[in-house]
Amino acid sequence: MLHKVPAFRVVTAVIGLLVVSCSAPIDSAPVDKTSQPSNWDAEFRLPEALDVNPAPHVFETTLTAKVVNLELVPGKSTPVWTYNGLLPGPLIRVARGDRLIVHLVNELPEPTTIHWHGIRLPNSMDGVPGTTQPEVAPGASFDYDFIVPDTGTFWYHPHVDSAAQVGFGLYGPLLVDDPDEPAGLGDELVLMLSDMMLADDGTQADPTAGGDFGTLFGREGDTLLVNGKVNPVLRPLAARRERWRLINAAKSRYFQLLLEGQQFTRIGGDQGLIETPQSSDRILLTPAQRADVVVDLALPSAASRTVRWVPYDRGFGSTEFRAEATVFTIETSAAPAQPSPALPTLHREIAPINLSNATMQFLDLTTSAKGEPFSLGINGLSADVAPPLMASIGEIQMWTVHNTIDFDHPFHVHGFFFQVISVNGLAPEVNEWRDTVNVPVDATVRLAIAFDERPGMWMFHCHILDHADAGMMGMVHLHER
Repeated sequence: MLHKVPAFRVVTAVIGLLVVSCSAPIDSAPVDKTSQPSNWDAEFRLPEALDVNPAPHVFETTLTAKVVNLELVPGKSTPVWTYNGLLPGPLIRVARGDRLIVHLVNELPEPTTIHWHGIRLPNSMDGVPGTTQPEVAPGASFDYDFIVPDTGTFWYHPHVDSAAQVGFGLYGPLLVDDPDEPAGLGDELVLMLSDMMLADDGTQADPTAGGDFGTLFGREGDTLLVNGKVNPVLRPLAARRERWRLINAAKSRYFQLLLEGQQFTRIGGDQGLIETPQSSDRILLTPAQRADVVVDLALPSAASRTVRWVPYDRGFGSTEFRAEATVFTIETSAAPAQPSPALPTLHREIAPINLSNATMQFLDLTTSAKGEPFSLGINGLSADVAPPLMASIGEIQMWTVHNTIDFDHPFHVHGFFFQVISVNGLAPEVNEWRDTVNVPVDATVRLAIAFDERPGMWMFHCHILDHADAGMMGMVHLHER
């Protein structure tokens, strides 16, 4: 359904007008890693991608997609789909405004692409096969080349047979640094969360197991992974502040994290800092979401505690008879430590999108009618037959997304950030830019998008990847007026 109110002619550059203020003086020097023991994060460190381009503000590298055998569970070999033989793929780290060039080489047994999740890039670089580019066949290559305009924690993954390929291990982190970021946010950890379903011999399970119900629930693995490892151990000083940059790369699992006796301060989300930090005793990430979290460890020296996955009720079967599980372990050092200085006062001005002349779009998340072949879709249509939504450059739209299915859905929009206006009529506690939002069971989420001058066909979909592959996705045709 489409209802249009008077046309909007000029879109405010809302993202470009954001500022970050801090009550302490800003010092953009790198975090001092010497405040921690030398091996404190040894089991978590991610190899970084190699920049082969000597030019300033240009990062050029190669990602080779290939299958390698890794020992995820002691004594068992697992064939894992990887970038450069690594799980996760290498950490790509650039600064806001840098040019990123990535040469994808496909050594997999089937076609693939790379989608740069959360990046506002040209449509031709978005990695959607058959729409923005051809599939990259086995033995072929493709060059991605774009400017990275926004600060934040992002990631990359394929968009061919997504549930299977991401589930097999094809994902990696992409961090975009802000040169004006204040110091004192903590010793940094990049934590890429995921899971895999492994058979007794270590091989990966059939990605179609469970049939239609497996698709409807979303196939979760039985082996939890952090940076490709099972229950790694962190060995920090008890009094030091840490900054966790969390990415949920699981194809279906919601990660709700709990550390007994600990409060977390969320300072950032899908795109850079949020308006005002939030404190909570737990962290919840839907598939594809990110969180930038500050942790002032409330653990005594020489203590050992686990960061636990806690079941989150996203629909039938998600909490029933399911136990908490260890994600990783923290063993604080017995060595004395100087407490970290006070956290800088962070505030980001996020101007609300002007909705006075917005175009209204109404999207129902649906499943096929009883008696029909199983599929998922939007407004009763699966992706293969659904017409695109229409949008013009400079237009602002309000999307009302209603969930008619008895499972939550993480709703993701390619290439653009949006502001969540309300969930069931209630405004969010804090303003922030998102590219993925949870739509709870029987809930209605209203979100606002400003479409800038990047025409093309842009995908949106549920980021439970089994749902997307079953048809819960669509396209926005962004065109000139």
